[in-house]
Amino acid sequence: MASAKEIVVKVIPASVANPFVKKHHYSGKVVANSSVHFGAFLNGVLHGVMSFGSSMDKRKVITLVEGTGWNEFLELNRMAFDDVLPKNSESRCIAIAIRLIKKNAPHIKWIISFADGAQCGDGTIYRASGFVLTGIKPNKTILEFPNGQRFAGLSLEADFDSPSIKKLCDDMGVPHIYRTRSQWLKLGAKFVEGNMLRYIYFIDKSYRDKLTVPILPFTRIKEMGASMYLGKHGEH
Repeated sequence: MASAKEIVVKVIPASVANPFVKKHHYSGKVVANSSVHFGAFLNGVLHGVMSFGSSMDKRKVITLVEGTGWNEFLELNRMAFDDVLPKNSESRCIAIAIRLIKKNAPHIKWIISFADGAQCGDGTIYRASGFVLTGIKPNKTILEFPNGQRFAGLSLEADFDSPSIKKLCDDMGVPHIYRTRSQWLKLGAKFVEGNMLRYIYFIDKSYRDKLTVPILPFTRIKEMGASMYLGKHGEH
């Protein structure tokens, strides 16, 4: 049986990363802001992708850590693995990717990521990888439409001219124009039940002291009813 230590992690182009993410990520979508992609290979075959880039709401996120420069943090905004890799592979791959970022982009001080406790999970991999939990909020990000499709609110606003949103408008019989989340809600969309959890990893440990929000104990997840594993609420 293969070992997680046999996995090779290296930078790959978007042309390789994006098709894999579309196939294996639960959302079926990529993030336009992703700019650096790491591939996880076993025996020369791609089995996982981690995509990093700027946060879509960068002006807000940057205030989480005081004194952070505009280009001193990244968001891990897509992580997709198939079912082939052995146990503990995801956390090992994240650790290697972070080491590569530290070596090749030393100006990056911290990394943020969000666990989708409305559709996927509450961040088990992040906790195993040394991230700290800095926020748990009811989902006001993912909307579900009457036809069953789901979209991130930021994507609806930032990418409203995309073919997928044009098709959504056609399916709903409404004009293809820019709309805010509240306007989509009036047209029949609803927020998916669940929570969004915010995690931060400090590459530069001194920046942990500059965090402007409290670090939450992991026990808070269960206490707040925010537990989710493999898309099932309240399970671990």
